[in-house]
Amino acid sequence: MKAKLDLTAEVAWSKLQQYYDANGSKLKIIDLFQQNPKRYENFSLEISTPDDGPILLDYSKNRLTEEALQLLMDLARAREIEAARDAMFKGEKINFTENRAVLHIALRNRSNKPILVDNKDVMPDVNAVLDHMKQFTNEVLSKQWKGFTGKPIEDVVNIGIGGSDLVVVHYQLPG
Repeated sequence: MKAKLDLTAEVAWSKLQQYYDANGSKLKIIDLFQQNPKRYENFSLEISTPDDGPILLDYSKNRLTEEALQLLMDLARAREIEAARDAMFKGEKINFTENRAVLHIALRNRSNKPILVDNKDVMPDVNAVLDHMKQFTNEVLSKQWKGFTGKPIEDVVNIGIGGSDLVVVHYQLPG
């Protein structure tokens, strides 16, 4: 899959931008509901999940019209989103800025189905890190984990760095 860097160079982006420039300031959610009494039904989706019950995706309360939705779908197709999604689920290196796979799906892989990256199942490593995180969290919450002073940790500051790497695989927690 080839990386596409300049989103604004897409024809589909230009059409979406033109639509927004012409209509964006005029779109009021209350008006959209008044114009379309079935707006909730038309702009929401319920997805069944095997383990966690249904998930409701409700985008009816956004400044979105059928035309804008179609323009967004056109942009997604132009950017080959389906191919990127499929490549992500196959463990391909779609993070082209860092030349690596993204492991978001591995963190959420409740079925524990193998996810191969460079022909290696990453799930055992991911599960080990998740188990270690759970153990560490429980030790902090139960005040068993002591800080530098020997006193229990009372406050935790989490600074996220973003990115697609499962950072804790590379950073070994002390202990």
